[in-house]
Amino acid sequence: MASAPTGTYAASATMPCLICETQNQLEAVICSSCCAPMALIQEAVAQDRDPCIVTVVGDSNVGKTVYLGFLLDMLSKRAEDFNAVPKGAYSVDLQHSVITHLATRQFPPKTAVEADQWHWAYYQVARHVAPSKIYDLVMPDMAGEAIAAEVASPKTFTVIRSLLEKSGGAVLLVDAALAAAGSPQPDFFALKLMSYLDGILVSKGQERLSTPVAIVLSKADYCPECFDNPRGFAKTNLNRLWNICENRFENFEFFATSVVGSIGFGTDEYENVVPYPLHVAPRGILEPFEWILSIL
Repeated sequence: MASAPTGTYAASATMPCLICETQNQLEAVICSSCCAPMALIQEAVAQDRDPCIVTVVGDSNVGKTVYLGFLLDMLSKRAEDFNAVPKGAYSVDLQHSVITHLATRQFPPKTAVEADQWHWAYYQVARHVAPSKIYDLVMPDMAGEAIAAEVASPKTFTVIRSLLEKSGGAVLLVDAALAAAGSPQPDFFALKLMSYLDGILVSKGQERLSTPVAIVLSKADYCPECFDNPRGFAKTNLNRLWNICENRFENFEFFATSVVGSIGFGTDEYENVVPYPLHVAPRGILEPFEWILSIL
C-alpha cells in the first residue's frame, strides 16, 4: 500500500509522485516519470492518510473502462450503503465520459496506450454502517494494450508495475463471453496476469499472495450461468486461471458482472461493423469492490 507523505512542501522545491516516488517540481501537473497526476499527492497530503490503490486490470476490449466508470458513478450516487466523494474535479472525468457515451448509445472510446492520456480517480469512500472508517481510493483506467505490453516485457510501462506494487487490492476483468464460446485467450491472458502479479507481489517463492484479487467475469449477460455460479464457471471455462489462484493466492473470489442490457450492430463510414449499446442494465458492479474493502 502506498505511503502518503504528510505535512507541506513549502520549504522544498520538489515533491514525490504518489505512484512512483519520482521527485517533481511543485508546479508539475503530471509526474515526469510515470505520468500520474500530481494532484494525487496534493490530495493525499490534505487528507493526512495513507491512500489505498485499487488497480483494475484486464485484456484489451474486456470492458475495464465501462466497468470502472459505472463503479465510480454508482459510488458517487450512494449506491447500497456506500458514500463516496471525488477528491478533485479530474476524478469525475472517467465516469462522465462513460455515462455520457452510453446515454447516447455509444461505447466510450478505447483508452489510449500513452500513460499521460489515462483517466485517474481519487475517491474518499465510507460506509453508512461505519462512517468513521474512510478509504482514500486511487483508481486509474489503464489501456489493455499497455497492460499486455508490461506483462510480456516487464518495465515497459513502469507506472503499471508501481501501481500494482502499491495496490491494496486488484480487480481482474476476464471476458466471460469469449471463454464460454470456447476461446482459450481469456484463460491464457488471465494466467499471465496472475503470474505477473505473483512475481511482483510475493517476496518469497513459497509464500502465497495475501493481496485480495477479485476476478470479475465481464459481459456475463452473454452467459447468464456466470451469475448463478461464478466459481463453477471459472473451474469449467478458465481452469488455468482457477489453478494458479488456488495454488498462489490467499484471497481471491470470482464475480459475474454486466453493464449493457442489449446491443445492436451497424456500420460506420468505412463499412466496418460497429456495436451500439441499446440500453444499460448494470448488474454485479459493486460486489467485487465491496468484497475487496471487506478484506482491507
